[in-house]
Amino acid sequence: MRVGTTEIYDDLLRKLVTATFKPGEKLKPTTLQGEYGCSANTIRDVLLRLSKVGVVEFEMQRGFRAQNTSPEHRHDITRFRILLEQEGVRLSILNGDLVWEARLSAAHHKLSHIESQIVRDNFNDFYATLWSDAEFEFHDTLISACGSEVLRETYGNIYVQFRQQMVNLERDFGTDYFKAIIHEHQTILDAALRRDIEGCQTAVFDHLKRNLTVDIK
Repeated sequence: MRVGTTEIYDDLLRKLVTATFKPGEKLKPTTLQGEYGCSANTIRDVLLRLSKVGVVEFEMQRGFRAQNTSPEHRHDITRFRILLEQEGVRLSILNGDLVWEARLSAAHHKLSHIESQIVRDNFNDFYATLWSDAEFEFHDTLISACGSEVLRETYGNIYVQFRQQMVNLERDFGTDYFKAIIHEHQTILDAALRRDIEGCQTAVFDHLKRNLTVDIK
């Protein structure tokens, strides 16, 4: 079935951040074109875009591969994500209106429902995409009133790199993990709605600090 470039991009990105493609796995345009019903050049263009986001590696003569993962890279990406999200939180709390609060509450409701279902049913491939999409929607909405498109675009690129690193390195998302992050997301929401900048920034750090696993000097 022939699909558009945007749909191909979104589907490949989703597969990369949910570990459908393993770290370092070769991504061949001539193979993928049959799956998407398009030309190899179209796939090549999409993979080049994904390489600019940081989830695909490209080398002349060697082609495309899913980004490799390491604790060191996850740590570095996490540090940058924390910095961006904390600044986005600060600006959004200062600038956000009632519509922002409503959108944030709705995004949290969706995410919390999915995470609660995972606690009940256990994590599996079916939930991987739902959870990934809902988690990004919540965090993106959290910083969406920051007033800076550059910050949001940069954050989006860092977020997908973070997810790719985290999912590939962990993979063991048990019940205790989801119970913990349900509480963490609720703490972030509550602080944001109280307009508590410091409290929300602290909650963001507490939510992500488990990924700071390497002492990089």
